[in-house]
Amino acid sequence: MGTKLGIGLLGLGTVGAGVAGILQAPEGRHPLVAELELVRVAVRDLQRPRPIELRPSLLTNNPQAVVDDPSVHVVVEVMGGIEPARTLIMRAIAAGKAVVTANKAVIARHGE
Repeated sequence: MGTKLGIGLLGLGTVGAGVAGILQAPEGRHPLVAELELVRVAVRDLQRPRPIELRPSLLTNNPQAVVDDPSVHVVVEVMGGIEPARTLIMRAIAAGKAVVTANKAVIARHGE
């Protein structure tokens, strides 16, 4: 593959930090993981200590900026809760981006 697939992460709690860790250390994983690149991460608090070391330039406290970033091809939503997760998921889909979520609440309440 040539160009890497840009990943935008909404949330950096336990699950989000796990996803970020996998994306930053693809060694020993499926070869396709190496074709993914973490390009933006939305967090609630930019000052909070993190379980994973990320470049400060990756972080934003504006989740819409992650969804709207043209270098983000896949939005991974791991914020939980109904809102703003639902609005962000719908915005990403409307922009033609793939969305990955484990958010059962949003899917159960608003999924078709």
